[in-house]
Amino acid sequence: MLDLAYVRANLAAVEEKLRSRNMDPAAVLGDFASIDTERREAITRLESLKAQRNRIAEEVGKKKRAGEDATALMDQTRALKDEAESLEAAAAQADLRLQTILHAIPNLPHDSVPIGKDEHDNIVEKSWGAIPTFDFAPKSHWEIGEALGILDFNRAAKISGSRFVVHFGAGARLERALANFMLDLHTRLHGYTEVLPPFMVNSKSLYGTGQLPKFAEDLFHSDDKGSYVPGELQDNDHWLIPTAEVPVTNLLRDETIDEVKLPISYCAWTPCFRSEAGSYGKDVRGMIRQHQFQKVELVKFATPADSEFEHEKLTRHAETVLELLKLPYRRMLLCTGDMGFSSAKTYDLEVWLPGQNLYREISSCSNFLDFQARRANIRFRSPAAKKSEYLHTINGSGLAVGRTYLAVLENYQQADGTVRIPEVLVPYMHGDTVITPEAK
Repeated sequence: MLDLAYVRANLAAVEEKLRSRNMDPAAVLGDFASIDTERREAITRLESLKAQRNRIAEEVGKKKRAGEDATALMDQTRALKDEAESLEAAAAQADLRLQTILHAIPNLPHDSVPIGKDEHDNIVEKSWGAIPTFDFAPKSHWEIGEALGILDFNRAAKISGSRFVVHFGAGARLERALANFMLDLHTRLHGYTEVLPPFMVNSKSLYGTGQLPKFAEDLFHSDDKGSYVPGELQDNDHWLIPTAEVPVTNLLRDETIDEVKLPISYCAWTPCFRSEAGSYGKDVRGMIRQHQFQKVELVKFATPADSEFEHEKLTRHAETVLELLKLPYRRMLLCTGDMGFSSAKTYDLEVWLPGQNLYREISSCSNFLDFQARRANIRFRSPAAKKSEYLHTINGSGLAVGRTYLAVLENYQQADGTVRIPEVLVPYMHGDTVITPEAK
């Protein structure tokens, strides 16, 4: 969430940033300026009334002590009280309207983010690894997995519906091996503290990271308590997490951290659950858009002075996973029109998929500045500071396990239908070097 005082003082700049996101400022901000003026005028008049009532109260006291009639002054006090209550109600209503507007304003793009309309305006910052060549026509991961007997989409549809998959045998072990490899790399080499958070969170947590109220339809609300009502943030309802970013970021909600403890770096493996609202007809084959998938998430809390450095560092940590697996990828700097709601700057890592002859996003690494910290009330205090301030949050996938899995199948496939196991995963696969067909 943006600071009210900042929006008020920089309204024209905010409008321009919204345009850079391909948004209509009038549709987002509404009557912000007039509502803000109304609120401030009500507060100013209210303060004046309070001072006037205090002066009259002193006069009433003097008259009573002198044995004089204070009825007229007391009637005046009651009239002022009625007006004050009306002004308080008006100020509260205006404040609620302003908060509703502020909740709907996305983060403002960092100045280093290129202006653009959509993914076609993103910038390739780097490419790594040679695109593999095959002496046969490479297959897609779903063809490879089904032929090997390690992926079963039909049985998953039978027990759960579309956009689910069942892993068998070496395929199940490969998924687990990838997650363990990522966790070991990030905790032992990159210095993250592993966290195993709840897989269900309350609406206050989803508000803190920016999923609520705007993106409720993208989530699974698990309580049988009627429909979610926007604005009703609770701490005793339950939603399935769309990413570990939500519970891990909210670990520090409503806390003030000593600056000496920053940066704090957490990593977490969790399943993730997404309704994929609006994706009907997209990527219906394979494991690209699943309702349930696994991910290893990286989350950092940093001072404003360090957040850009920590963002670059986190992105490199995610890239290291791909490099150790020897999977070709590219780093994309997202343009203003392709960034997520809460992000100020995002790098997407896209892995090469030879079976589909294209790059696919496998990690999104974002710097949110103080946007999430304001919503979740996460602050830090330096030893010399008189008051605390909001810290910055950064996160990214390190990596999406399912997409890494399918990238391994497609990049390491062989002509006979088997799949080589990347060298760094062999110890996690109990020494196996090749995935062969599962016995039926």
